[in-house]
Amino acid sequence: MNYLVLIGHVNLLSALFGIIVIPEAVRDEPNHLQTPRLVRQWIARPPDWVEIVASNFDSSDPDLDRLDEGERAAIMVALRIRADLILMDDRDGVIVARSKGFAVTGTLGILDLAARRGIITLEAALERLKDMNFRCRPENMDALLARHRSPGQG
Repeated sequence: MNYLVLIGHVNLLSALFGIIVIPEAVRDEPNHLQTPRLVRQWIARPPDWVEIVASNFDSSDPDLDRLDEGERAAIMVALRIRADLILMDDRDGVIVARSKGFAVTGTLGILDLAARRGIITLEAALERLKDMNFRCRPENMDALLARHRSPGQG
C-alpha cells in the first residue's frame, strides 16, 4: 500500500475492491521516521473506504510467528474476516498467506489489474515505481509490460 501512496495510485484499491480492511498493526507500521512523510500523512487520515480493525490477538501458529507484525496481523485478520484476497509484497508473508489458502497480490498485481481494466497506463505507473525503492526483479516488470503490449492484451 505504501508504494501505491507514493506513486499516487492508492485510490486504485477503492476502485478495484471497494472497502479494504487494514489491521491496526499495519496502520501503525508507517509511523516510523524512515517512512516517507506522504505515507505517514495518508495513513494518519485514511479515506472512508479504509476500515481499520483491531489486530490484538495472539497466534500459536509457528508459521505466523516468524513473520513481521504487520504481515502476521494481515493474515490473522484475513482469517478472521474470511477475506478473498490479501495485498502483500513481503515474500515470506506471501508464502505463509498462500499456505493458508489465500489469494495474494502485491503492488505489481494491483497495477496490472488496474491497467487491464483501463484505469491506469501501466508504463507510466511502473516508471513512477522505479523511482521509489521498490524491490523487484527488472525482468518481472519487463514481462508485465510485454504482456500489456501484446496484441489482444491490456
